[in-house]
Amino acid sequence: MSQRSSDAPRLLCIGAHPDDCEIRSAGLAALWTGRGGAVRFLSVTDGNAGHHEIGGGPLARSRRAEALAGAAAVGAESVVLDIPDGTLLPTIENRNQIIRAIREFEPDVVATHRPNDYHPDHRYTGVLVQDALSMIMVPNIVPNVTVPPAVPVVIMMSDRFTRPYPFQPDLVFDLTSVIEKKVDAITSHERQMTEWLPWIKGYADEMPTDPAERGEFIRRKAGADPETEADRFRAELITRYGAERGSAARYAEAYEVSEYGTPLSDEMAKTLFPF
Repeated sequence: MSQRSSDAPRLLCIGAHPDDCEIRSAGLAALWTGRGGAVRFLSVTDGNAGHHEIGGGPLARSRRAEALAGAAAVGAESVVLDIPDGTLLPTIENRNQIIRAIREFEPDVVATHRPNDYHPDHRYTGVLVQDALSMIMVPNIVPNVTVPPAVPVVIMMSDRFTRPYPFQPDLVFDLTSVIEKKVDAITSHERQMTEWLPWIKGYADEMPTDPAERGEFIRRKAGADPETEADRFRAELITRYGAERGSAARYAEAYEVSEYGTPLSDEMAKTLFPF
């Protein structure tokens, strides 16, 4: 049965790993919950491979707990599926899990990866969402979960990949008012921010040993990408917010509207994204 019990707008962020929603969409989530909307972060895999020293069940449990904390930082719920990290494929079984997750939450908007991401888990998450939306209104597919009243709007999180085509920003949001919440959400993933990402990206030697300095370091790292996004999409920020605010916006997130969801009209955009 559907879990929708109010008319509050609903946002479902679907990421491949337990930190993807926080890194790519926590700003939008904070804006959304700030106006009384409901948000759920769904991780399609359990994150049990994303570390250089531990793995399996212990890592999956740690990352599940961090995902709960990360989502809570922006007022969201957290759900983590049991699919092992690094093994995701666009199978019928996995598609049905995504259909079930979308129907149960009944979102107005789904945010997810583009289906041409470099990482196979990211890429196949995008494909699975695309395929799930094609079947979401078919009652005989996953028949024990009620079909929603409408197909949600689907927006895709920004990336820098150019093949088969580069990311095209249709929506851009000034995160000035919620950047601390976004950084809180990202830094809740302590193993990722202080251990795995420094190791895999080659800056572990830069990590301070002093706890206070380390905390400041990882918060700067967490804020660096949304700061870069604001510069990258400065023209779009100015178009959306006007010259004064658009030029001053220091942090941003951007999204591309997907054609496999309900088309986003100007009136719908004003209702769903009034911020």
